[in-house]
Amino acid sequence: MADWGPVVIAVVLFVLLQPGLLFQIPGRHRVVEFGNMQTSGASILVHTVIYFGLITIFLIAIGVHIYTG
Repeated sequence: MADWGPVVIAVVLFVLLQPGLLFQIPGRHRVVEFGNMQTSGASILVHTVIYFGLITIFLIAIGVHIYTG
């Protein structure tokens, strides 16, 4: 029985937290910019910290598991 929970959570968070895709913190001209499709070093660092925090919460604290087969 395979546990696909960590894989699914990691992929979804990675896609949603790409800097510039949905939002960017910090933006180039504002604190938060939406859908600008640009990035910077600071926003990559901030989104990495947010990704690490959320992946830790979902996988370790909550313990999300999706079993197949």
